[in-house]
Amino acid sequence: MQIFNFLKPAPAKEQTITEAGELKSTYRYWRTRVMYTTMIGYILFYFVRKNISIAMPAMEADLGISKAELGLFLTLHGVVYGFSKFANGIWSDQSNPRYFMALGLFLSGSMSLFFGLSSGVLAFGIFWLLNGWFQGMGFPPCANSLTHWFSANERGVKFAIWNTSHSIGAALVLVLNSFLVIYDWRYCFIVPAILAFIGVGFILNRLRDAPSSLGLPPVEQHKGVISETAEHDNERLNFKQFVRKKVFGNPAIWFLCLANFFLYTIRYAILDWGPTFLTEMKGVELQQAGWIVASYEGFGILGMLLSGWMMDHLFKGRGGRAAFIYMFICTIAVFLFWRLPEESILFYGLLLSFIGFFIYGPQALVGIIAANLATKKAAGTAIGLTGIFAYLSTVLSGWGLGVIVTRSGWGSGFLILIGCGLAATIFFAFTWNAGRVVELTNEKKV
Repeated sequence: MQIFNFLKPAPAKEQTITEAGELKSTYRYWRTRVMYTTMIGYILFYFVRKNISIAMPAMEADLGISKAELGLFLTLHGVVYGFSKFANGIWSDQSNPRYFMALGLFLSGSMSLFFGLSSGVLAFGIFWLLNGWFQGMGFPPCANSLTHWFSANERGVKFAIWNTSHSIGAALVLVLNSFLVIYDWRYCFIVPAILAFIGVGFILNRLRDAPSSLGLPPVEQHKGVISETAEHDNERLNFKQFVRKKVFGNPAIWFLCLANFFLYTIRYAILDWGPTFLTEMKGVELQQAGWIVASYEGFGILGMLLSGWMMDHLFKGRGGRAAFIYMFICTIAVFLFWRLPEESILFYGLLLSFIGFFIYGPQALVGIIAANLATKKAAGTAIGLTGIFAYLSTVLSGWGLGVIVTRSGWGSGFLILIGCGLAATIFFAFTWNAGRVVELTNEKKV
């Protein structure tokens, strides 16, 4: 469709920089710029996606909406987001991330604004479902940018740094909305939407397409690693054939998908229901609950960074090994949070922080492993496929937990989460040897 022509990849420019020092300096400038632009942009996507959790108890009291109905909102939004992430992953692999990401943030911000200005349950449902679809335009262009600007032997750390945007965004919007909800739950949707609109201009101003669009060589040539696409280019596969063979035909990616379903069940159960079960199960005040769940996100940042280092330096690209270790410890932490009787807000905060540290490590690694296995040619598609399973988990973490807890209490809910942790650990074990990266030690870096 001609209306979407502006989303086409930027054309390649002739390489004009040949002096090694200047080339290194130019590459460093643009790599830094791509990193912070995509991080800030994705943080703002979170501002108009995770702004509902603090508002839910207030909406329940103000509008008489039940936990099951609120859980259904979360589930439908998550399922739509998962399929959107896959569809937009395919589209993004063939698009300019600069305009693709800006368009998605504008549309998501608009849906959040309309949600905050609405009063009818039907309108809430429509706008939140549409928001779920437009949210799927956020991560794929970021994956597209990162795989073009950072080579396979450094993506564990670089993706982990970028993935802190998940935790930063979720934590900041929790803190912001902890104050806004005091005045009116509607501000939890209106104010983040305004910030998202400002972010659209920032993305358009700062982000650019692949290195070739700026007259720079491929990142593999610049960093001196084996080209991820060289052997596949020799097979002369078009994009559809490449995706069928290297994404859908790769067993390791399917194991990642299954592991992602169960780890995301835990991640979103705590993020979405955290304020609710802390107030009901532990007797914590709502504003304090927002800060406690924010600490869960904050410690997740540290977990991501360590997991990325482990993948690159300890396991040489085999991120499944780090994910297995993290997920096993996370499952134990969930059990302790449920069963230990200590009644201290500080104690609850520490345990949730511990869970956050060990859930966000594998959450970050799934995308990195998938991108490396699919190569930069189909990174968005592979990550999108894992995303379908991640957000199908909201059937369980959202609506499912809402129904289970309503009927049987939080004890039954935590049994489900522990089972999910064990399942994710097992599926990560099947990716133990996937994704090893080899550097070209005898080649001159450009």
